Amino acid sequence: MKKIDRAFGWLLALGGVGHGIGSYKAYHKQPATLLWALAASFAVFLLAAVNIVRAGRTDDRTLAWISFAGCVVWIGFVAWFGVLIGDVLDFRPLVNLVITVVLAGFSLRSALAGRG
Repeated sequence: MKKIDRAFGWLLALGGVGHGIGSYKAYHKQPATLLWALAASFAVFLLAAVNIVRAGRTDDRTLAWISFAGCVVWIGFVAWFGVLIGDVLDFRPLVNLVITVVLAGFSLRSALAGRG
């Protein structure tokens, strides 16, 4: 399971790369919008990194809760983006949603591990 957990973390990081490239292509002539779009890419990289580290530190419940909270927030942003573009089933939000829901599940499992 740890390998699957890490793989989804890397998929999220890869999504951050795609977001950065797509943002540049769409907004390279709008520097203020590009800045915020690239900030979102950076946030995705941070969330991916937290999840990758969490996958290797299964006993760190604090890290798991931080990861879970980040995933829940990202799920909200992804859903909101889908609403804003008028298609929550568009490939971009849908893929982000699936990856992040899986990571949230792994994070919650780690956060609750050992509770009895």
